[in-house]
Amino acid sequence: MQHKLLGLMVAAGLSLATTTAWAQTVIEVQYPYAHLFDKTQETIAREFEKDNPDIKVKFRGAYENYEDGSQKVLKEAITKRMPDISFQGLNRVRILVERGIAQPLEPFIAKEAGFRKDGYNKAMLDIGTYGGKVYGLPFAVSLPIAYYNMDLVKKAGWDPENLPKTWDEVILLAKKIEGLDNGAHGMFFGWNITGNWFWQALNLSRGGSMLTTDESKVAFGGDTGKWAMKTFARFTTEADMPNLGIKDASQVFASGKVGMFFWSTSILARMTEWVGDKFVLKTGPYPGVKVGGGLPAGGNAAVLLAKDPKQQEAAWKYIKFATSGRGAAVVARTTGYMPPNKKANEVYLKDFYAANPNHMAAVKELPLLRNWYAFPGKNGLKITDVIYNDMQSIVTGERAKEPLKVLEGMVRDTQKLLPKQGS
Repeated sequence: MQHKLLGLMVAAGLSLATTTAWAQTVIEVQYPYAHLFDKTQETIAREFEKDNPDIKVKFRGAYENYEDGSQKVLKEAITKRMPDISFQGLNRVRILVERGIAQPLEPFIAKEAGFRKDGYNKAMLDIGTYGGKVYGLPFAVSLPIAYYNMDLVKKAGWDPENLPKTWDEVILLAKKIEGLDNGAHGMFFGWNITGNWFWQALNLSRGGSMLTTDESKVAFGGDTGKWAMKTFARFTTEADMPNLGIKDASQVFASGKVGMFFWSTSILARMTEWVGDKFVLKTGPYPGVKVGGGLPAGGNAAVLLAKDPKQQEAAWKYIKFATSGRGAAVVARTTGYMPPNKKANEVYLKDFYAANPNHMAAVKELPLLRNWYAFPGKNGLKITDVIYNDMQSIVTGERAKEPLKVLEGMVRDTQKLLPKQGS
């Protein structure tokens, strides 16, 4: 009798285990920049799975960058092999909405009692809103800031309490650092960051825009755009900015061979580790922002791609968790990104910024936050390439002395790629 009872218990246990494993929903998630987000996503996923044992998070290989992410999803939409959730650059959500690939989050938000009390304020939702519907919840938000090698700044004779506030001052300090004759470069400006982000920053900081309000014409060909392109050219012709790739630029600064590094706040945690005790690292605001100007919000948002109702429900739970105050606090602690979730700053990170003052540079810039513009139509990614290639011709020195001619060509080529009105 005991053997029979034991057999029944074992069978029941196996049955329960099988049922539990079978009942577990697996959601596939894909995100960009492995070097920035691997630790962040793994931490969030493990905490999520503890709270939701019926859901398993499976990660696909990380996208190389935001362009790679949007291109992969566009291809996978054709073959029906998309992940359930894709973390897309804030300027890349639009194209997935226009193609009918991104799924609206409104039905899920409507079911959440006290959603706004959990830190999802209007400003946060607006970043991922298109056509009056929310398609992406911001996961990590960055702004351009300045990184300073304070050892080089002091050796150059600059007042460490009055760091450059304008680009004229930046160029002047860069020359002084170059004059130290120790092999150090004066500055590096992150023009090659994804999505023409720093081109937009130069324009938006002076109150400019990419296109006219109706999106029919290029708007960066006017006085603001001319100032932006001439200033950018001065980084090469006057400040002798080196022609470096993205990875090399950050590593050269971390090694102590660049005085000023203008980049995203996103790598602050990593940069702090890389620098270690080689020199004193200090951050500061992005220079030259005029009254009424702003800065583009970089970063990425969680976008729902799943179409199956069961997968959608599970995916929504992960999106909500990852972008909640709890998830956003993990983002802040493991990267340099700012939590877009208000609750993260007020509850989970109350003491974090006091202990990490370098993270405050971007937080202080939050009033300057503007949308990272996404060019409309099927040629949106091509326009990004046009701007990148023209800026590269300045940095290489090939056309550094003719910035206005470069701008003319950039305006002309961009205009050709915009959607025809009425089409």
